[in-house]
Amino acid sequence: MQKLVYVLFALVARIPLPLLHGLGNVLGWLGFYTSAKTRARIKQNVHFSKLAANDQAAEQLARAVSRETMKGALELPLAWTRSSAHIVSLFKEIHGWEYIQAALDQGQGLLLITPHLGSYDLAGRYISQHLPFLLTAMYRPPKLAWLEEVMNAGRVRDKGRTAPTNLQGVKQVMRALKQGEATIVLPDQVPSEGDGVWVRFFGRPAYTMTLAARLAKTPQVTTLFFCGQRLPHGRGFALHIAPLAGELTGDKVHDTQLINHNVEQWIARFPAQYLFGYNRFKGRPPADFDSSVN
Repeated sequence: MQKLVYVLFALVARIPLPLLHGLGNVLGWLGFYTSAKTRARIKQNVHFSKLAANDQAAEQLARAVSRETMKGALELPLAWTRSSAHIVSLFKEIHGWEYIQAALDQGQGLLLITPHLGSYDLAGRYISQHLPFLLTAMYRPPKLAWLEEVMNAGRVRDKGRTAPTNLQGVKQVMRALKQGEATIVLPDQVPSEGDGVWVRFFGRPAYTMTLAARLAKTPQVTTLFFCGQRLPHGRGFALHIAPLAGELTGDKVHDTQLINHNVEQWIARFPAQYLFGYNRFKGRPPADFDSSVN
């Protein structure tokens, strides 16, 4: 099964990027109008984000999110089967690399944080190819077990490594950071019970992982956010890198909320490219949740 999937992925990955993104537009449009559940969740989350000026703009944004989400799905074969050199060639603009270079010059490890925004797999590959050490990316095993081997084969190559989102994976990324290497964490995944705290995300209570904030307090580690922006018309990608905005205090709730504020700011920059179809608001906050925390 894995061999067949790899062959199919490799064929999809050979489609020129403008055509691939054009196909994503068509499939995203179809998906938006044929899947009532997905459409409702995207529209609801777009509404909660308050990133659209009015109802008409919210509807347009929701449709754009569906198209961009399908483009992201079609980019996975590209990220997992094409050569690193080819992936690097797709990045036409680089903004903020000086922050990574400054950390390298100081001999610091790199905590790289990105939400489900833009093409994070491709952006991570670009970054790893330009680092002098390994980059370990945390991942949640896909629900389709047969897909995991293909995914790992695509990510664990050249300077890329992976770590599962469990205790063993946490120890792996902490070890990598202490050794002065780099790791990628996606902070907007809903964590397992006991691995998060209730804070606000776009004004709503959201159970949020504390891992990103905890790792950011590691000595001799520079924390940076990044995004692989999808450029229009299949022209390629732009990599954006910037420091964490705000000050960590060591307080778990405060620091986790700070991470969420940063995520919100990045999504506001490229709202159509955020995975608004993800069920971010699972569960209910406890009765003593402090509604004044923001």
